[in-house]
Amino acid sequence: MKKSELKELYKMMFPEYPDIVAVTQLRQMLGISRQLAYDLINDGYIPGVKIGNAFKIPKVNVINYVMEERREKNAS
Repeated sequence: MKKSELKELYKMMFPEYPDIVAVTQLRQMLGISRQLAYDLINDGYIPGVKIGNAFKIPKVNVINYVMEERREKNAS
């Protein structure tokens, strides 16, 4: 994805969420279960950083994940 595309998507997608989200916010953003959220992070589909006992996920990683899933569905 081009940098300019990402900038536009960043403005449009999930504007109500901060730049760095917690797992709870990730779940709300994607409408997924707690287990699936942790599976996506632990399996590397959505890169996050563990700080203490909590994961922090850059919003840009969530956007990249959503767009990649969309691309794969359109390719099928």
